[in-house]
Amino acid sequence: MTHFLRLPKRAALLTLALLAGTIASSFAQLGIGRPAGRQIVDGIIAKIDNQIVLRSDLEAIYAQEVARAEGKPLPPNMKCRILQSLALNKLLLAKAETDSVVVEDAQVKNELDRRMNYFAQQIGSEKKLEEYYNKPIKQLKEELRPQVREQLTQQKMQDQIAGKVTVTPREVRQYFSRIPKDSLPYYSTEVEVGQIIKYAKVNSSAKQAAQTQLNDLRARILAGESFEELAKQYSQDPGSGAQGGYLGFFGRKELVPEYEAAALRLEPGQLSPVVESQFGFHLIQLIERKGDKYSTRHILLKPATGATDANESAKELVKLRRRILSDSTTFAKAAKDNSDDKQTGANGGLLQNREDGSTYLPLDKLDPAIFFTIDTMKVGNVTPPMPYRTDDGKDAVRIIWLKSNTPPHQANFKDDYQKLAAAALAEKKNKALDEWFSQNRGSVYIEVDPQYADCKLLDVTN
Repeated sequence: MTHFLRLPKRAALLTLALLAGTIASSFAQLGIGRPAGRQIVDGIIAKIDNQIVLRSDLEAIYAQEVARAEGKPLPPNMKCRILQSLALNKLLLAKAETDSVVVEDAQVKNELDRRMNYFAQQIGSEKKLEEYYNKPIKQLKEELRPQVREQLTQQKMQDQIAGKVTVTPREVRQYFSRIPKDSLPYYSTEVEVGQIIKYAKVNSSAKQAAQTQLNDLRARILAGESFEELAKQYSQDPGSGAQGGYLGFFGRKELVPEYEAAALRLEPGQLSPVVESQFGFHLIQLIERKGDKYSTRHILLKPATGATDANESAKELVKLRRRILSDSTTFAKAAKDNSDDKQTGANGGLLQNREDGSTYLPLDKLDPAIFFTIDTMKVGNVTPPMPYRTDDGKDAVRIIWLKSNTPPHQANFKDDYQKLAAAALAEKKNKALDEWFSQNRGSVYIEVDPQYADCKLLDVTN
């Protein structure tokens, strides 16, 4: 039975083809999940202007759908539907090229770092990830870079086409009224959970040790030793350290302000004094400038933290918790003003559901650490500070707030407005994309492998 709260068919497949690389197809591209000894014969199966769709693109996504189906049969035209979505994405890329829509290198780098951190978490560590593929992290990133750039470009094009689309409460109600009663989904228990995170404080002696070491390295470089060799030996930046500290070219406001300000005060070849940023302490060398862009290399040292440092952060959270419980401030405002996790802090501390972007989290999909924490909590309660390790390995403490606990129920307008609004917005954006596709599909050259001649590429009505 079709659930209206799911994305429309074409939009769902478009999203699948566009975003699959966030986890599953990125693993597939690196070889994860491919049976040992089995080779897929690759080749071009479609061309949209100068953009191509490879057989391996289609097969990787189809394999994900097979796995997701868990033994249930897929629609007979599933490969055609996937190919249509891949072709639509290639149309986005073709038009991005003609419209000069580009994604900055810094955004690609940040997305690659995010994915590698996620992969390393799933497999246990960066070292285990490298051992699994027998490749350094840098090589894995380089293999993913073209795919990530394409996906970010496609997303940027979608945002330009439908990013300003909004829905009113009236439109949400109209959307809900169109859902047949027998198609309303049934939701299991869902909770809204907030957190305020404070990183472990770096004590002054640890900071001084890092600064002293960098000043010693600076003196050695000025005395004639190689910056690149010392960076490979000492830098704690996993991305650039192995490359002699080289970061590449960046434009204004693409690096943290402290780093950029120090780099732009230098002449090519000159060394900076020790510079502190949110990432630690840097020794920077400017390599060259090209217009508004500049390239640098750096050595990064991160001062070590200890138990006493975490205790200082815990004391801050104890005071903050008292203010929240005494109604001197709200949890949302306290998170926005004080949390070191800027992503959840900007959302009032609330964790987001990765599948639909809402703040409602199915109880059976919660992180076990959070599940067992809130299991006995009452709505509105805030925990005392608890030790925490961030996704990127930082020592921290956090307090957790249980905002709501919704029992199992069939979808209704009052309790599920947020989900309904998201689904109505997706439908409206989908219509905007359909109109754009209709207007632009005739402006590109299309060629398809005879095996897929019956698939109606770029047909938004199909």
